[in-house]
Amino acid sequence: MTIRTRPLGTTGPQVSALGLGCMGMSALYGDADRAESIATVHAALEAGVTLLDTGDFYGMGHNEMLIGEALRTAPASLREQALTSVKFGALRSPDGAWAGYDGRPAAVRNFAAYSLQRLGVDHIDVYRIARLDPDVPIEETVGAISELIEQGYVRHVGLSEVGAETIRRAAATAPIADLQIEYSLISRGIEESVLPTTRELGISITAYGVLSRGLISGHFAPDRQLAANDFRAHSPRFQGDNLQHNLTLVEALRKIAEQKGVSVAQIAIAWVLSRGDDIVPLVGARTRERLTESLGALDVTLDAADVTAIEEAVPADAAAGDRYPAAQMAHLGSK
Repeated sequence: MTIRTRPLGTTGPQVSALGLGCMGMSALYGDADRAESIATVHAALEAGVTLLDTGDFYGMGHNEMLIGEALRTAPASLREQALTSVKFGALRSPDGAWAGYDGRPAAVRNFAAYSLQRLGVDHIDVYRIARLDPDVPIEETVGAISELIEQGYVRHVGLSEVGAETIRRAAATAPIADLQIEYSLISRGIEESVLPTTRELGISITAYGVLSRGLISGHFAPDRQLAANDFRAHSPRFQGDNLQHNLTLVEALRKIAEQKGVSVAQIAIAWVLSRGDDIVPLVGARTRERLTESLGALDVTLDAADVTAIEEAVPADAAAGDRYPAAQMAHLGSK
């Protein structure tokens, strides 16, 4: 298997067609095995994956330190091909509670200093605020990242979970490599205004949640018991009747996957890959087994008839429940 590359916007680097989202190795999906997590990062690099995505607030720094260890213990040739994508700005309390977002220029510089140390690198390849700070204009936040680029600490500016208006304002301030935002068969909200805007401006999409946190992976059982520290235990799409409805969509997708001789996860990822070369799916594999399955999506070819069948099985807006609890939905950018 050969992992193709895709340009990260008109200003960013070439990256692998799939990236590795590392959040689940540290936070929000229950306990994870550190040794297996590091082995999974190594396996991804060995397979040709170049883009490693994290956030400085994932496990309050745990995830960055884990990636730092994985990079430090990887062969030099693999370490040198790795590109780091880091989100910042989310504030946490010692008990793990969320406390808003900070996009002030002084905070941007502070967050970057800690991330560089935890990752053990001399620069961050793509740097982005995780959510828009409602009290700080995006121009100020992006301007601060641009200053870090001038100083050599960052290579490219990214955005995360913002709408078309904010994208335009940010792009008028500095070149933007990519927008990281949720995009999957059951989360297609970006198609209305966000995706046309990024394409007009030459900005790529790094799509997270391509399996909707495992919901459309084909592996989620309706009677699965979730730990209290698992985000999905509180996610609307995983509750009661919503879950039952959403799993019927998965079963419809499974029929198509079986006809193609692939797994549900592979056809769901392949659908995102098929949406354009400006979209780079992030797979949230926490084990080498799941990573191998996800990488298999690169060998899945979908023709027009396949895409039509998939979208008839899982229509846009067919999912029951919001993608985040109400309190967190309020922080997602619509402008």
